[in-house]
Amino acid sequence: MVSDVRNALEQIPLPVRARVLDVATGGGHTGLLLAELGHEVTLSDLTEPMLQRAREAAEARGLVVHFRQHPAEALPYPDCSFDLVTCRVAPHHFSEPARFVSEVSRVLAQEGHFLLIDGTVQDDEPEAEAWLHAVEKLRDPSHHCFLTPRAWKELCAKAGLEVMVSELHPKKQPDLNWYFETAATSEENRRTVLELIRNAPESVRRLFSLSEEEGKIVWQWPILTLIAQKPPL
Repeated sequence: MVSDVRNALEQIPLPVRARVLDVATGGGHTGLLLAELGHEVTLSDLTEPMLQRAREAAEARGLVVHFRQHPAEALPYPDCSFDLVTCRVAPHHFSEPARFVSEVSRVLAQEGHFLLIDGTVQDDEPEAEAWLHAVEKLRDPSHHCFLTPRAWKELCAKAGLEVMVSELHPKKQPDLNWYFETAATSEENRRTVLELIRNAPESVRRLFSLSEEEGKIVWQWPILTLIAQKPPL
């Protein structure tokens, strides 16, 4: 489930026992992997139910980690508290991504790293970007926006972080109905999404490989892996 995290960690030099913060941890998959690797990990999330899921997962795996409840845009930690800050498949829900990246930079130690993995849209594809935003907002109202790789790089630069890696990897979404079920999409919104798919422009069909397989609507979302570093003083 977290092979993308494992691959990214191969490109990040970490201390033997790094101080790690996993933001918007959800079920805890990223942070618990790092705990299994021997690091000191704090799992954070906005909601208590998600933290409870992560607690149960940690207990089941016999892992000792820390838990904190707070928004991604207001990290309640002193400056330079962590060697690594991670955030996977959550930033598109954040209403203030610039503030989030600024906070990440603040709590990172000098030469610490930031790992972000999330859905995105290729640079310079405004038609596809607008279409995807419309679909995602209908499917899941908590969605805010997928930022392009260039937008994330600009936010990192403004926050004093140097981007080392920015890679796109296609991820196949197996079935539209499964996609609806994960977010409990309303019937009205499902109908609107289906209409958007039927009328999808060529840029969308090309970029996302939008098609049908065995009667199911399938596509490939681009996933961004971004690694940035806080430079030394």
